[in-house]
Amino acid sequence: MRKAIPLVLTLGVAVTLAACSPAGSTTAGKSDDCTATASGAASKAVEVSGDFASKPTVKIDFPTDVTETERSVSIKGDGDQVAVERAKANVYFTLYSGATGEELSTSTTYEEAGIAPFPVDVELLPVGLVKTLQCSTAGSRVVGVVPPEESFADATAREQLGVAADDDIVFVIDVVSVDAPADPALPRADGEDQPAVDGLPTVELGDDGRPTITIPSTDPPAELEVAVLKQGDGETVEENSDVVVHYVGMNWTTGEIFDESWARGTPSTFNTGQVVPGFKTALEGQKVGSQIIAVLPPSEGYGEAGQEEAGISGTDTLVFVVDILGLG
Repeated sequence: MRKAIPLVLTLGVAVTLAACSPAGSTTAGKSDDCTATASGAASKAVEVSGDFASKPTVKIDFPTDVTETERSVSIKGDGDQVAVERAKANVYFTLYSGATGEELSTSTTYEEAGIAPFPVDVELLPVGLVKTLQCSTAGSRVVGVVPPEESFADATAREQLGVAADDDIVFVIDVVSVDAPADPALPRADGEDQPAVDGLPTVELGDDGRPTITIPSTDPPAELEVAVLKQGDGETVEENSDVVVHYVGMNWTTGEIFDESWARGTPSTFNTGQVVPGFKTALEGQKVGSQIIAVLPPSEGYGEAGQEEAGISGTDTLVFVVDILGLG
């Protein structure tokens, strides 16, 4: 099954990818047993040059047309291997359309702040991305040519990426480091209920924990407002941490939901250094198991430019309700 990708939270970097099909086991550490995804004509034909950990120069023999993911190694590293289930690969990546060979807007920067934490787990990543990463070692640059069936399912996400339903995608990934698996994430925030804060939107939870947000008939606050709805007692989210969350994002002005992980059926994983300023501030210092509500004025969100793809103008206030489920 193809997976969805939330694009709106991150600042042009899709580090939170959702998935739900088996693709074999994965790990962190050294392993002689790991069986890497086979290379093929399409992945071998991708010409990649440039130094590791710098933006590559890539030429693709497009259009590609693969029936299953193909993986080739451009640079072989000798660090830890992606070989234990739920390991995390910290990567730079550039993403291309297999149909046109053009780079897609989701690619990372090649600076330390641009490193994307990928939990190598088929419950969180597209199958083709897991197949590309598994058995890779830190210091390696790998190429993955991924068919639609092992890629992104959500039509809106594919449209935002600029790929059609039957287009392959091509990943060029630099594996900077590999971390051991984190503790399993909670299914929902399990902290102690806290009193509601006057003037902020109200939140009701469904049986599965999914929030419903009601915006009050008042003007939004002019400054960032953060309140704890459930107080957890887990680990603290430190600065620039990798977090696993469920969230709903709503536009105060329109009352419309512009992004939510609950609708995709799986939590999102990202680094707090790679999201809009108010979202970063709201998460850092909180504890796993907590649920928070954050109201972001434009200066703490997407600024005067807004986010046209998400229907957010430069004057819109944003509301997030976030369950902090774990650290990545």
